[in-house]
Amino acid sequence: MKLAIVILNFNGLDDTLACLDSIRKLKNDDIFLETIVVDNFSSDGSQEALSKIEDINFIQNQDNLGYAGGNNVGIKYALKRRADAVLILNNDTIVDQKLILNLVTSLDRGDVISPKIFFAKGFEFHKLRYSPKDLGKVIWSAGGEIDWSNVLGKHLGVDEVDRGQFGVRKQITFATGACMFVKREVFEKIGYFDEKYFLYLEDMDFCMRAKKAGFRIIFEPSAVVWHKNASSSGGSGSALQDYFISRNRLLIAFKFASIRTKFALFRHVLGQIKNPIKRKALVDFLTFNFGKGSYIK
Repeated sequence: MKLAIVILNFNGLDDTLACLDSIRKLKNDDIFLETIVVDNFSSDGSQEALSKIEDINFIQNQDNLGYAGGNNVGIKYALKRRADAVLILNNDTIVDQKLILNLVTSLDRGDVISPKIFFAKGFEFHKLRYSPKDLGKVIWSAGGEIDWSNVLGKHLGVDEVDRGQFGVRKQITFATGACMFVKREVFEKIGYFDEKYFLYLEDMDFCMRAKKAGFRIIFEPSAVVWHKNASSSGGSGSALQDYFISRNRLLIAFKFASIRTKFALFRHVLGQIKNPIKRKALVDFLTFNFGKGSYIK
């Protein structure tokens, strides 16, 4: 079996180097594993540093293609090299040594596999809530569901300390793009991430298309990753995040949601029109200004 790990870097060299260090410790038995790092036109010296690393395949993009476009470059490269499955992995993650082995055990049960993801120590939403012994065991995602009332992907178990309550493999409707293990056949049938999204909710769109095509999305609790939440995009609640989520919620709702949900979301966005970021997001949606939109020049 041949597997590929695709990591997208954008001005996150330190995180990417730490992620690569954890990947080098992976136990993969007889699995052929290669790591592909795609740089989205960084300006922090990433290209110079990453291009010198000998145990990765490095691809330099000549523009910032966003999460969707940047990862697509790596996925296509992996499939051309005949990868049987691709692990799409945020650069701000640290992987457990048995991650690949435990993901592979689920390949006969699922086509898109989501591991158990913990907050990396110090990156919890509510840092004062936990005792020192709980750090590293606070759940960021134990699989996901699509919350159509808010038109967002919902992480199960978020903020809970793991005490075994999410220890059973199960089918889910949403696998986060922070760490998503995908069989080759899924890409061959439904394509790649939709580059209209650029950043945020492209994983939700991908999962919707996969489910509609008959593929199984599952949560695998024995596969473990730690996530430095939102460090690669400026943090939760940033203006960048607010713009892309606001615009892309409209995009995904009008693509998949019921008429009632579309109407409710549109009315909600109109009620926030005085907010300049949300107003820009709405105008870009209405004028079909997708991809980078008007937020990133």
